[in-house]
Amino acid sequence: MTAPSENPYDPTRNPDLLAWLTERQAGFERWAEEAGGSSRFDFSPASLDGLEELIREGFETPEDVTEQRRTPFLQGAVWYLGELFCRHRGMVWKYEPDFDTGRLAPFFAAEEPVGVLDTPCVGLPGARPGENWFPLNMIRRLLIDEDEVGNPVDERLLGMLEGWYDDEDDEE
Repeated sequence: MTAPSENPYDPTRNPDLLAWLTERQAGFERWAEEAGGSSRFDFSPASLDGLEELIREGFETPEDVTEQRRTPFLQGAVWYLGELFCRHRGMVWKYEPDFDTGRLAPFFAAEEPVGVLDTPCVGLPGARPGENWFPLNMIRRLLIDEDEVGNPVDERLLGMLEGWYDDEDDEE
């Protein structure tokens, strides 16, 4: 019988994640002012419309978002969006290892990683990898016009927060 690991990985306690969360929280007021005013970003679900407007105005493609994911605006946007999920859906911040390798990618790597998620996610406490939401990917999805088979896509941040997509598979 194998003994349990003395120090199992806790995706909510990753040092890079904790440092990033502290930086984002400390810089929130400045980010909000630069992004349109702190009254615009009041952590209400309705504030997502303003964030979505800024994203659609500032980026043309999902690839633009990926390439610029380390900029102050997108760092703040990722944090703000994730915080709304934490505050309104009872989720927690996590930094998960890669599904296939079990390794952690460098947090917001300097170079765009290929096939690796290097950004934090939010999920319900105890959720398994794959059951979490990645705010950066939510932002990227706003800029997709059609899915893989050519069907039109009309994503909205508010819809994601309200869970419009949660039970999609259950309806089929």
